[in-house]
Amino acid sequence: MNCIIIHGSNSDEKGAKIGGVENTRHWHPWLKRQLEEKGIKVSGELYPFDWKPDYKQWKNIFEKNKIDENTILVGHSAGCAFLLRWLSEKKRKVRKLILVAPYIIDSPKAPFLSDLVNFEINKDIKNCFDVLIIFYSDNDNKDIIDSAVLINKKLGGKIIRFKDRGHFTLKDMKTEKFPELLDAILK
Repeated sequence: MNCIIIHGSNSDEKGAKIGGVENTRHWHPWLKRQLEEKGIKVSGELYPFDWKPDYKQWKNIFEKNKIDENTILVGHSAGCAFLLRWLSEKKRKVRKLILVAPYIIDSPKAPFLSDLVNFEINKDIKNCFDVLIIFYSDNDNKDIIDSAVLINKKLGGKIIRFKDRGHFTLKDMKTEKFPELLDAILK
């Protein structure tokens, strides 16, 4: 089994870590340590130019990973849009798809994300995963909540609503630990 974590985006270049290879934001390092201690290989690359993500660039990096029926895909925010778009195109079978605070709405509030979110969710991708879990918080942005509900409506899966977790960032959660996500991966 392996796990691939796709981070979200930043609204500007200043908020992104430039030149790094590994994603060290929010709960990502903690989750990676927990999974590796259990012998699970984790890919948590930092994808380029996340303040203006380019789907093709992200896809080239993502596809260097081993992706098969034993893979668990975890997306955060705009990373969820990337995963849904990629699955809609490739129709590759994975074990689990876990979406944390998914952002899939093409909105004038976030024009920098258009390249990731400008696609239709293909309902046939229900066959691309055995388990779909969607996490969102009641106090996140309305577009995030709407995205979570829309994905659940189109693809089903288990939707889990949290109270007061914001966008599941370190700032909002006030901890790097995310035991509910770890449990969802391990179950």
